Amino acid sequence: MDKYIVKGGKKLFGEVEISGAKNAAVAIIPAALMVNGVCRIENLPQISDTDKLLEILSLMGAQVRLVNKTTVDVDCTNVYLSDEIFELTKAIRASYYLIGSMLGRFGEARTTMPGGCNFGVRPIDQHIKGMKALGATMNIGNGLICASARDGRLKGNRVYLDKVSVGATINIMIAAVLAKGQTVIENAAREPHIVDLANFLNSMGADVRGAGTTTIKVRGVEALHGGTYALIPDQIEAGTYMAAVAAAGGEVRVTNVIPKHLDCISAKLVEMGVEIEEGDDYVTVKRDAVLRHTNVKTLPYPGFPTDMQPQISTVLCLAEGTSIVTEGVWDNRFKYINELRKMGAEIHVDGKVAVIEGVSGLTGAPVAACDLRAGAAMVIAGLCAEGTTTIEDVEYIERGYQDIVGKLRKLGADIVAVTEPNDPADKTATASAG
Repeated sequence: MDKYIVKGGKKLFGEVEISGAKNAAVAIIPAALMVNGVCRIENLPQISDTDKLLEILSLMGAQVRLVNKTTVDVDCTNVYLSDEIFELTKAIRASYYLIGSMLGRFGEARTTMPGGCNFGVRPIDQHIKGMKALGATMNIGNGLICASARDGRLKGNRVYLDKVSVGATINIMIAAVLAKGQTVIENAAREPHIVDLANFLNSMGADVRGAGTTTIKVRGVEALHGGTYALIPDQIEAGTYMAAVAAAGGEVRVTNVIPKHLDCISAKLVEMGVEIEEGDDYVTVKRDAVLRHTNVKTLPYPGFPTDMQPQISTVLCLAEGTSIVTEGVWDNRFKYINELRKMGAEIHVDGKVAVIEGVSGLTGAPVAACDLRAGAAMVIAGLCAEGTTTIEDVEYIERGYQDIVGKLRKLGADIVAVTEPNDPADKTATASAG
């Protein structure tokens, strides 16, 4: 049983280096399944989701070799379908990208319904629509997804997404790379990690054009070859540390970032009275004044990201006046609000809208990470709260943040990770500084 223990009230100072993008990594690793030859993936974040995906490829016959902490070689030349992956695919959301990569590689797919964070209904209907448009038959039942391509190979087609979906855009793009003919994805999502995936695929011999716009064209090729690719920095990890400085106060340089990707986050923090200076590959975040209230609505990129909604809401708990946060992407992503209320936050939720009345401060309390980004919000709350905050279910946090405890400690935070034995009769416990 792992927990984080945070003693709040310390401002953050120093420099933090951002890891590779989690949302890019969990798409690119499944896409590597379609490559004949060695893929070297650099700037890979050390998080549990990437570990699980690499293990899934290993169970399918891939040769996976860690070159160093952030570089891995993956050789999928001799891969095959395997039901041994099911326990792992049930544990992570990004496992649905295997549908597209399996169909592209084998002409058939067998996997489970995806797992991961549960913050509301996240249907895969647009994924299914896309695969059917490319000529796949889909059968879903008993928690399994089985698909097969007519004549053993998908065929290009025009796919219009009924709603902007990052996951469906990625999955269809992966599947279309080895399909016969051209696929056109309309109303496509435009997130930076979609562009990163397209760049990865193109570096391996694919023909993907228009990523980053609402229309993506994929001309199918006969095969993909090996190569080397470095992931972009993680937009959401960077935004999380920016929010942490806004909440706790201090001055931190956030390095290894693409400032343009952070514009939507930076703009809101500036509205709240946070000072932000941009460099070529860094942003410096400073907060020593009282926070001002503002309104936030999450939207597909380039709008404010839904994955930053819990973090910004936590900061707004400390802002003077009334702030309104509207969730424009997912239903029921306010489950974590009850945890913030335990710490003294004044928040009223009505459907997709949260009304936040700023308070003078939060108080430490035992809380739980409801999901990945909600867990990051609990860490931020603990950093600025008076007293001690104990955060349970931190495995959610470790799905997407590399060494969050160690990075925060280097900035002056008082946070430790504690592992307690499951046997209550054993009173020993070990603490780690990250």
